[in-house]
Amino acid sequence: MADGSRFVGVAALRTAVLLGLIAPAAWIALDYALGAMGPRPVERALQEAGSWAVRFVILSLAVMPLRQVMRWPRLAAVRRRIGVAAFCYAALHFTIYIADQKFDLVKAAGEIALRLYLTIGFTALCGLIALAATSTDAMARRLGGRRWRQLHWLAYPIAVLAVVHFFLQTRLEAVEPTIMAGLLAWLLLYRAVERWRGAVTLPTLTALGLGVGAMAIAAETAVLWFKFGVVPGRVLTAMLTFETGIRPGMAVLGVGILVVVLSIARNISSRAGTRPATAEPATSA
Repeated sequence: MADGSRFVGVAALRTAVLLGLIAPAAWIALDYALGAMGPRPVERALQEAGSWAVRFVILSLAVMPLRQVMRWPRLAAVRRRIGVAAFCYAALHFTIYIADQKFDLVKAAGEIALRLYLTIGFTALCGLIALAATSTDAMARRLGGRRWRQLHWLAYPIAVLAVVHFFLQTRLEAVEPTIMAGLLAWLLLYRAVERWRGAVTLPTLTALGLGVGAMAIAAETAVLWFKFGVVPGRVLTAMLTFETGIRPGMAVLGVGILVVVLSIARNISSRAGTRPATAEPATSA
């Protein structure tokens, strides 16, 4: 019975995740069909597909830390699915780019070779192709566990390339790329600590969240000061008062704090679940 309920739970999780992965593509297609993408719909669709590719790359890397923090083994069942979705959105992004170039492959190849941000993005896409092609259980058996794991560690440098591409192609203030970069920094440091110490304790998790959040705030403050001349005091005031919305640095800090809160809540729940039951008082006949 327990195995059956576990199977149903994994199946429901996979179905929910699949629907969530398909939803952005459906939304992009619907907006395009309804003419709701503004005066340059192809460019907007290109940006949306690329943004979702980066989001899913980051989300796929976040699965294992969340699985460990939440002590929810079932999350591992959807990691590959999210990774394949990241490839699909990156492929859609590239296909729209080729279409925008009137399917002139020679011209597109020249642009990719000459423009650094396109070269970086195409390199990330090639990496995602390799990971997606070897994502099946059959390929994992054929490569062997050790070689398969080594290959799929490429997800981390691929994520770095994807975020750099995201930054370089953003013309205005890079709000979301900054958030993605902060989250990626958290994930890289988490994995580094895990490999070094074998486990990430709650104090380390707290230091990681606060440290990466502080670095994101400092980086954003420095960029706005040097690039736009906004003095640090003004930037920090805007962050703390949320007068311009949630700033990227504060968003990264908030995610780090949320993970700590989730870990504490899970620890409390585990202790409550293992607490011995109090004996019922005896009743007289």
